[in-house]
Amino acid sequence: MPRNSLQSKLADPQRGVMLFSITPPRRNTAPERVKEIAEITVRRLSGLDLDGLILYDIDDESDRVAGERPFPYLPTLDPASYYADHLGDWDRPTVIYRCVGKYTEDELRGWLATADAARTLSVFVGASSGGKPVQTSLRRAQQLHAEVRPQLPLGAVVIGDRHTRHGDEHLRMLTKQERGCTYFISQVVYDLNETKNLVSDYFYACREAGITPRPLIFTLSLCGSAKTLEFLGWLGVQVPPWLATELLESSDPLATSRREALAIAEDLKAFCRRLGMPYGFNVESVSIRKAEIEASTELAREIATLLRG
Repeated sequence: MPRNSLQSKLADPQRGVMLFSITPPRRNTAPERVKEIAEITVRRLSGLDLDGLILYDIDDESDRVAGERPFPYLPTLDPASYYADHLGDWDRPTVIYRCVGKYTEDELRGWLATADAARTLSVFVGASSGGKPVQTSLRRAQQLHAEVRPQLPLGAVVIGDRHTRHGDEHLRMLTKQERGCTYFISQVVYDLNETKNLVSDYFYACREAGITPRPLIFTLSLCGSAKTLEFLGWLGVQVPPWLATELLESSDPLATSRREALAIAEDLKAFCRRLGMPYGFNVESVSIRKAEIEASTELAREIATLLRG
């Protein structure tokens, strides 16, 4: 099997991969509680038909937006350390995000040299704004990957809203592809048309250039409250006005959100298969509320069934 089992599945344009994403526990969590959280997480995920797990790397993005952050920024454990120290019972591939500006070149070089390429993939994330001080730029991190460990599967983030505003996100994808990225993971998708425009522009740009399009994994996340909806806006996620109204007026916004996320997944599955565009889905579960965790788990179960059908 080539390089990495998840990487080989990503290469199949008709299959579609299923991922689930979480954040590590907060940095101030007691060690025994971290161990307990990890055990609960592995048990919950083991019951799902997943191809892999994503561990987010959280950074403070307050420099990007003038308004107050709806939820406070709370530093979390380093995802690579959390994976190595606490998720040994997880037996499927794991995608580890790296907000590269937080790390020195030596730190990134050391992690790249030691990461298990058979079980681990990565996504490099750049600074949240052009003026933010960084220890390592995204471009330099990509160069380090090429120098130290080009065989470690490397992904990149795709932002649909940026494509709507500037019309060039597909060109950014092509540049990142030239720099060693072999797959892409989107920002949270709530606007279906925005996402299909991006997929179409990227797919046909690849065709025109005579290159194979890389897999695009669409991130889906539930919105269970007005505060979460506000936070999505702060993050720059565009929720169509009609859907925002539906969520605000719903007596059960989690159920409404889950229904719409599943409908988006159904449409994107059909669209990508029709094009021959390799794709997948990532269900995000970053809330600490039990109801939202359970709803995200159920959404992942429903989308896995959709993919395998």
